[in-house]
Amino acid sequence: MDDVVASAPGRVNLIGEHTDYNDGFVLPTVIPQRTFVAIARRDDTRVRARSETLGAEDGYELGREARTGRWIDYVQGVTRALVRRGHVVRGFDAVITSEVPVGSGLSSSAALEVATMRALRDAFGLALDDLEIARLAQRGENELVGAPVGILDPLACSLGEDGVALFVDTRTLACERIAIPDTIELVVVDSGVAHDHAQGGYRERRAQCEEAARALGVRALRDVGEDDLASLRAPLDRRARHVVTENARVLRAVDALRRGDVHALGALFDASHASMRDDYEVSVPEVDRLVARAKAHPAVLGARLTGGGFGGAIVALARAGHAHDVARAIAVEPGARVLVPKAQN
Repeated sequence: MDDVVASAPGRVNLIGEHTDYNDGFVLPTVIPQRTFVAIARRDDTRVRARSETLGAEDGYELGREARTGRWIDYVQGVTRALVRRGHVVRGFDAVITSEVPVGSGLSSSAALEVATMRALRDAFGLALDDLEIARLAQRGENELVGAPVGILDPLACSLGEDGVALFVDTRTLACERIAIPDTIELVVVDSGVAHDHAQGGYRERRAQCEEAARALGVRALRDVGEDDLASLRAPLDRRARHVVTENARVLRAVDALRRGDVHALGALFDASHASMRDDYEVSVPEVDRLVARAKAHPAVLGARLTGGGFGGAIVALARAGHAHDVARAIAVEPGARVLVPKAQN
C-alpha cells in the first residue's frame, strides 16, 4: 500500500505549569512546528522506524516492546498502549521527520506519539477519537518510556488548533477553545538547555506534590487553597503554593482572554515565571536571562518559562506587529533560537 502520512503539532503552554498531574487547569496552544510520521504496512509483526531528524534507525517486534532508553521507546509505547487497549496493529515501517526541537519544553515526545497514533489509525482503520489518542499517548509515555508526564502535552497536540488556546480541566478532561486576541502575538525562544522528563527534577517535583497531597489528606493539590498549606514542611509548602497559585492564574488568564485584557494576561505570565523560579524551582539561569531580556522590551507584556523546566523555552506575549523585533532582541543569548515566529528559524 501507499504510505499513510499523519502529523501533529508541538505546543506551547501559555500558563498552567505542573498543574496537570495535580488535577488542575492548563491553557496551551499549538505552535507551527510539526512532527510527521509516514507508515507503510508490513505482512509480519516487525516494526522498523527511521528518524530522519536524528539520522537513526531502530526496530522491535510487536508484543515484545521493552524499554531501551532510546527514541524508539516512544513508538514502542504507542503500539503497546494500543494493543493493551484492544486495538489490532500489525507490523509497519515508519519514517519520522520532526520540526519540533527535542528537550525544548514544546512537547516533542507528545507530537511524535500523537502523529504516530494518527498514522496507525489511518493505516489500520483503528476506532480512535482525538481524546483517546491523547490518553493512550500519555499511557505509553508513562508506562514504557518511564516519564511521569501528565495529560497536558498529548491533549494539546491532539486537540489543539491554530489561533486558539485550549482551556483544559485535567480532572474531567473538559476542554474549551478560546480565541487568542489579534492584538497580541506569541514569541517562543528555546534556551538551548535541553531537559528530560524521564529523569531527575521533574520526577522529584511530581513526587513532592503527591507527598504534599497525602499530608493534607486530599486526592490532589487541586483540592486545597493557600490557607491550607501552613502545616506543610519545606519544600513541600513551596511546591504546593506554586500549584495552588498557578491554578488560580490559569482561571484568571482565561477570564483575561475572554475580556481581551492582554495587560492582565501579561502580568499573569510574569507572576507564573516568578512562581516557577522561586517556589517550584524549575528554572535555570539561561532561561531567567531570556525572560528578563524579553520583559525589558517595550513591546512585551509578559514572559515566562514554558514547559516542565530545567531548561527548555520561554514564551513572551508581544503586542501585535512586534513579534519579529522581540524575537531578535531576545535570542541573542548563546544557544538561544527562535521557534515562533516560525520565519525566524
